[in-house]
Amino acid sequence: MFTRKGSAQWQGGLKDGKGEVSTQSGALKDQPYGYNTRFEDKPGTNPEELIGAAHAACFSMALSMILENAGVTDAQIETTSAVTLEKQGEGFAITKAHLTTTVSGKGDEAAIRKATEDAKAGCPVSKLLKAEVTMDATINAA
Repeated sequence: MFTRKGSAQWQGGLKDGKGEVSTQSGALKDQPYGYNTRFEDKPGTNPEELIGAAHAACFSMALSMILENAGVTDAQIETTSAVTLEKQGEGFAITKAHLTTTVSGKGDEAAIRKATEDAKAGCPVSKLLKAEVTMDATINAA
């Protein structure tokens, strides 16, 4: 079993406050975030893009394992996960994550397409999300 940690600090109110987010590994250290980076598209990070990056990375790793097991070689995977935050009642909710992936490799196109669906359903971050997980897959089979 593995446990990884992320941390955040916040000071102030919602709109005038500011925070920093870090990861246990140090890959992110004291990265700024705030109302303006989440709702106004200002420089800095936000929870949704961090979830999207984690989802894209997890999916890509799971897909590489499934492709390898299916006999697909020379796999190259490029993935994004667009995480949607919507107003619901008095608050907000993450309502979906949409994967867009382009997969190139030597193997059967149908096997690659099935592998993308299996990875979408089976990657640990997809399982974690309590939101609709959708995907567009572009397959470049050789």
